[in-house]
Amino acid sequence: MVPMATRLSLVLSCFAATLVGGCSGTSPSDTCIPGISVVCVCPNGQNGAQICTSAGAFAACVCAATAEDDGGAAEASEAGSDAQVAPAGSDAPVATLPPGNFAVTGPMTVARDDFTATLLGNGKVLLTGGLSVGLLASAELYDPAAGTFSATGDMATARTGHTATLLPNGQVLIVGGVGDDGNSLASAELYDPLAGIFTAAGDMTATRLNHTATLLANGMVLIAGGTSEADGGNTTTVLASAVLYDPLAGTFAATGDMTAERSSHTATLLGNRTVLMVGGDGDGASAELYDPGPGIFAATGNTIVARQNHTATLLGSGAVLIAGGSDGITALASAELYDPGAGTFAATDSMTLSRLGHTATLLGDGAVLIAGGSGVLGYLASAQLYR
Repeated sequence: MVPMATRLSLVLSCFAATLVGGCSGTSPSDTCIPGISVVCVCPNGQNGAQICTSAGAFAACVCAATAEDDGGAAEASEAGSDAQVAPAGSDAPVATLPPGNFAVTGPMTVARDDFTATLLGNGKVLLTGGLSVGLLASAELYDPAAGTFSATGDMATARTGHTATLLPNGQVLIVGGVGDDGNSLASAELYDPLAGIFTAAGDMTATRLNHTATLLANGMVLIAGGTSEADGGNTTTVLASAVLYDPLAGTFAATGDMTAERSSHTATLLGNRTVLMVGGDGDGASAELYDPGPGIFAATGNTIVARQNHTATLLGSGAVLIAGGSDGITALASAELYDPGAGTFAATDSMTLSRLGHTATLLGDGAVLIAGGSGVLGYLASAQLYR
């Protein structure tokens, strides 16, 4: 077997090569392990990489482009390269970057993990809580125009594993999570972008973390599932309960329970105004729909693979892309599509790497940017596009 570190390097370089044109190659002799990429040999004699799909067969070999293929862009983009982009008004040739590149921006004011990031109405991004050297109550704002982060008011309660939802009035609802004592929280608070402060927003009917919070078409927020932790985290209960937050009244009220207990699941508002709940720690292969009219949940088709800590993205076609996550044992590379019309799931292409805890963002051109997370090799910096 090829060393795992070598495989990761090849996968990242070969994925980049697909942006400028790849090629096919011969199959490897390695054992096919679903979600794992191995070295393969390309027609030009270079090494490439190919992934073992969920079906247990190797996909086509993806080969790095040669210098002639990419116009030397690979050399100019190497880490530590002295290649420069010509300043504005210069007669020198200007390096043209291919689409999909990542660029460094200003650092956050505090290192954080397991926090929330919410795009505000003014174009800035609110980051709240999370883990650093201890649990954080701090929050900060990212200004895309300046490329900088700056501190804003602190939350009333330090928390992680919470949710943050932008409301129609421009405020952000922070709900639940786990506190300094290791117990899950029932408390909620509101962030006012104009004043830059957080204020208490009442308590839910139950404590919870790793739940979902979905803004409904009627302006209410559906908060569903999660885990309730007590005794400093020694007692845990996966929840089926759900509540509705009414921004006008500022109150929480119970709504129908889910058909299954779920935590680390996904919730997606569909075009028909129902909410699709998929997978989770409780019943990872099941899915259900919430109808805000009667306030009830009803089962829909099961996923092909049980998964948690995955992503769910509503596509322009109305289908929902379910990608990655974990089956409770290992990270997954597989993905599937939910058809709201038929109420069924069907397999689609697998990702080039297994990952969980990643993000999936629908871009303006209809592609989905899948980035980060963790996999068999640890934390990931790689990203890929689903089209």
